[in-house]
Amino acid sequence: MYKIKILFLFLIIILLNSCLGISLDISLNSNGSGNVDLEYRISKSLDSLGRLDGNERWNTIPVGRADFERTLDRLNGIKLLSFSSKDEERDIIINARMEFETIHALLSFLDSQGRQSFYEGDANSGILQFTLSEGSENNIALDRLAKEIFDTYMVNISMRFPNGRRTSFSFPIYEILTSSERMTVEFNW
Repeated sequence: MYKIKILFLFLIIILLNSCLGISLDISLNSNGSGNVDLEYRISKSLDSLGRLDGNERWNTIPVGRADFERTLDRLNGIKLLSFSSKDEERDIIINARMEFETIHALLSFLDSQGRQSFYEGDANSGILQFTLSEGSENNIALDRLAKEIFDTYMVNISMRFPNGRRTSFSFPIYEILTSSERMTVEFNW
């Protein structure tokens, strides 16, 4: 069943030429609060996909200010500071700046079900971990296809700590989608 879902997803992506790129910049204050700047690029075709079946109210990827506000209204300790979107020829570029009261509030936004993340410590020293991919069975044809489709799209995540140190990483989206092993990011400070 999982293979069928993945194949269906890739077929839709090919047909619609839809892609997604994400950049996340987290700044952590000494009291555990902070800001997160999120920028992502989403194909206009992918945005319209959910609208085809009448479920535009339940869009899984927030593309408008109202989408962000609805999402953040359900979460405690995080609020939207600014929002902008820009249409390009094929993509919509979303920029949102949010303020969080605690690291747990940030994680509630990044991992709404609480199964893909882990945090222990305080703002001055701790471990923050979240999973990018659970891993899946390799399928050479699908892996090649993912590389072709998502080749230029990246996931970029950076974090600035209260002591002034900053760390960041970048992964091609196709590596995350095609990983046969669990991919986890861990920040230690």
